[in-house]
Amino acid sequence: MRIAVTGSIATDHLMVFPGRFAEQLIKEQLERVSLSFLADRLDVRRGGVAANIAFGLGLLGLDPVLVGAAGMDFAEYGSWLRDNGVDTSAVRVSKRLHTARFVCTTDEDQNQIATFYAGAMAEAVLIDLAEVAEGAGRPAVVLVGADDPAAMLRHTATAHRLGVPVAADPSQQLARLDREQARRLVDKATWLFTNEYEAALLLDRTGWSEDELLGRIGTWIVTLGAEGVSLARAGAPRLRVPAVPTERIADPTGAGDAFRAGFLAGLAWQWPHEQSARFGCALATTVLESVGTQEYKLLASDLIARIGDTYGDEAARTVEPRLAGMP
Repeated sequence: MRIAVTGSIATDHLMVFPGRFAEQLIKEQLERVSLSFLADRLDVRRGGVAANIAFGLGLLGLDPVLVGAAGMDFAEYGSWLRDNGVDTSAVRVSKRLHTARFVCTTDEDQNQIATFYAGAMAEAVLIDLAEVAEGAGRPAVVLVGADDPAAMLRHTATAHRLGVPVAADPSQQLARLDREQARRLVDKATWLFTNEYEAALLLDRTGWSEDELLGRIGTWIVTLGAEGVSLARAGAPRLRVPAVPTERIADPTGAGDAFRAGFLAGLAWQWPHEQSARFGCALATTVLESVGTQEYKLLASDLIARIGDTYGDEAARTVEPRLAGMP
């Protein structure tokens, strides 16, 4: 089962503020905020939600197709992705713009303030998913991740027209969408990914109640940070999957993308949703323990141990055959 991952390709500039953002905010002055946070660490890393998810799928041997727009500085990044199992043949490389930039500062409570510069991502709307399917092969799933909004709408419509199941993942772009756009992006999605805050924002943007939304999609997967993951379907009890714990969080950036990679891998391997979510949680914790979104290594023994410690020996045994080919 081949997966096409559409969305942003970016370079991350990750900084750490040795304090708490909340202590710098004055309630009576929130309408006129002018703050500067002195960071004591800077890491420049590869990123972008589509590239991060595709990277995780590539490490798992699933040969994902990355669909997005990058800049004229993409050569080294593209080589890195290919070396890690990602098909970049569908990446549009701009002749005039640089690859998008994600600038993020994290405080000691793991709160984040971020800015995203689109750059070459503005050209993503020029990519025709139907042509990608002809050239790289028809995907079994299309994940529509945060991207230029017009590109997200185009990819969603094309996937539905081709009859390819859609995993909708609007994430950071929800704030830019109007009601009609938000509805078009998630309506008829087979899977919908949000975090807890985005879940509330999505209901506000669409104007639908939770029951109305669930009646229009397949499964809604909501990541809850340290509380794990919630999976909801219309007419079925809500399923909660606890997170895989860790005591050494290095950087929260990219953990959600790693969860998606693990969950989609489970779908590709025809695992039940609960098993796929557990595997996604194990990948997310692995990423939490490293700085950057693509700097982690996957070891079969480590993943199996994490799953066994959190979900029990039977859960570990069910994933072991699929990980047999990994180091």
